[in-house]
Order: sequence, then structure tokens, then C-alpha cells
Amino acid sequence: MSSVEPLDPMFPLARQMDVDAAPIVLVNLCTMAPEDEAAFLVAWAADAAFMKSQPGFISTQLHRALGDGPTYLNYAIFESAAAWRAAFKHPEFREITKGHPASAVFRPHLFQKVAVPNLCTA
Repeated sequence: MSSVEPLDPMFPLARQMDVDAAPIVLVNLCTMAPEDEAAFLVAWAADAAFMKSQPGFISTQLHRALGDGPTYLNYAIFESAAAWRAAFKHPEFREITKGHPASAVFRPHLFQKVAVPNLCTA
């Protein structure tokens, strides 16, 4: 079975579950053994298809890091932390995630956009 590690050990995913924010971006850094990369992509597609059908889902995108080792960055946008939480805790999603290769390590974290004057809008 795959594993989950905190991207920020000071504020792990369990603590983020208690925060209500809107909208949110889930950033998930994923690594795995090279021989499991194809299986990871199949499993990720199943995850994404499920999430796409959930209320409050806006979009997702997967990026592969440059280099030889399979490192992926996924980000998904939801209308709110509550919408993401409901999808993440859904029994069907929990079942789907069992399809990830055992070597896969996920490091998820929730983010909010920041408005920086003259550069970024919230």
C-alpha cells in the first residue's frame, strides 16, 4: 500500500482537514520506484476521474519532474476545503487509492492563493 508523508511536518494533512478555506489548491508531490511509474499513472487517472465527478471540484493537472526518477506534482483546485474534504474522505475514493503502487509516497498539502499587488490576483 502507498504511504502519505507531510509536506510540512509542522502542519500535516490531519491538521489541514480542520481548516475551512475557499477556494483551495491541493498540491501533492508524489514519488515512486521507477518500475511502478506506469501503474502510478493508471491509478492517478482513476483518482482524478473520481475527483472530477465530485461537487466542488474545479480542475486538476499532473506534472512530471525533469530527470530520470519518477517524481510527479499534482495540483487540484476545489471550491472549498469542505468540498475537498468530502471527496477525500469518500469511501469510494478510499477504495480507489488502494490501487496505487506500494512504493508510491504522497506528500499532500492544501494552499490558498495570495494576492500580491501588481503581480497576482486572489
